[in-house]
Amino acid sequence: MAQVHPTAVVHPGARLHETVEVGPYAIIGEKVTLGEGTRVGPHVVIDGRTTLGARNRIFPFASVGGAPQDLKYAGEDTELIIGDGNTIRESCTLNIGTAGGGGVTRVGNNNLFMAYSHVAHDCVVGNGCIVANSVALAGHVYLEDFVILGGLSAVHQFTRLGKHAFIAGGSMVTMDVAPYCTAQGDRAELAGLNVVGLQRHGFSEEQIGRIKEAYKILFRSKLQLAEAISQLKTEMGGHSEIEYLLNFVSQSKRGLTR
Repeated sequence: MAQVHPTAVVHPGARLHETVEVGPYAIIGEKVTLGEGTRVGPHVVIDGRTTLGARNRIFPFASVGGAPQDLKYAGEDTELIIGDGNTIRESCTLNIGTAGGGGVTRVGNNNLFMAYSHVAHDCVVGNGCIVANSVALAGHVYLEDFVILGGLSAVHQFTRLGKHAFIAGGSMVTMDVAPYCTAQGDRAELAGLNVVGLQRHGFSEEQIGRIKEAYKILFRSKLQLAEAISQLKTEMGGHSEIEYLLNFVSQSKRGLTR
């Protein structure tokens, strides 16, 4: 049997792995599934059709699986799906999806959501991301793997942040941020590359050198985007880190942070 504090309220329909721990005054809703080793702290509310995988830890006063903050939401049976090994700190809010946005808010593995951060409806968060204190992700935001957002930053709806992007504290991101890049400021602008992050994740000096050259061609030359992409395909095509970058910028719908 799961270890449930006597003051917690767990709906009989909720599904808890036998190794789950639920702290005092927590509330677990009918459609909730909690995986192996997940620990729910005091005063946490988990509601909606919400699934958490293994070894997640949720700290006091977090609200997980609440209704979207979307006036079009009419009670549809949408979902929040969270993977393994995530840390959700105090007073975070993660909402279920909406019917118009695909119906699922999705979080991967090994992410850290610091206190008071918000993940809105229909967001997709990859793996290994760090979302610092009071960060706000609007609806339909897509974070690829290993993105870091500094405290008090915010991301506009439908915006994508590429792998290993780094967003400085207090930034307002309104357009897509390409992989490997650092952005900062109100209506954020590019401020270089996240070289330290790339080194920490095992990128070789040769790979980082190619990324630096690609950055110059894409964002520091006077070439049109299509021309820059064509030049990079000719000069560096075949290298996985460059192919990934080119694929990201080619598929941008909101436009790219410059």
